Amino acid sequence: MSGDEAVALGSCSLDIVEIAALRGRAGALERIAQDRGVQLPPLGHASIAREAIALAVRPERWLILTPPAAAGTAAEAWGPACSGVATAVDLSCGLAALHVVGSAVPQVLARGCRLDLHPQAFPAQRTAATMMAQVSVILAALHSGWLLLTPSTTARHFQEWLASAARPFGLRALAGLTIFERAS
Repeated sequence: MSGDEAVALGSCSLDIVEIAALRGRAGALERIAQDRGVQLPPLGHASIAREAIALAVRPERWLILTPPAAAGTAAEAWGPACSGVATAVDLSCGLAALHVVGSAVPQVLARGCRLDLHPQAFPAQRTAATMMAQVSVILAALHSGWLLLTPSTTARHFQEWLASAARPFGLRALAGLTIFERAS
């Protein structure tokens, strides 16, 4: 097995804020997000910027992922900006993030996922909420690999399952992980 077929797995530290548009206010929320440098993607897609990733896995709700900061900072920044248009809830402690890279990742994930993860069916910047190994997972295909968000309460079980499923593909650990582009 060559090195590019190996699967690498690592945990990510992220701030995660869910913003949910109030009824009929999605357009206003999109303008607020755009003013903040975040493009809100259509359902089932991700948008990636230098310091933020937006995932749309539910109608008129987006997860905004940013590099970690002091506890509550991300939600506090979105809350006042969204007043009267949307709600902003900090999910940073409620979700654990894993980053998986390697050409065999779709085959590894297929061992516990019912979605078709072939690159033609699930290309980069696609996202979905699904079940894997009996655990709720939000997955996103990024250019840098796959991002998996799972409830913190089941994260250890899920990470152990994922490591076991990836072992036949040459599992290795990721260190110094970031899913955000570095400023040049």
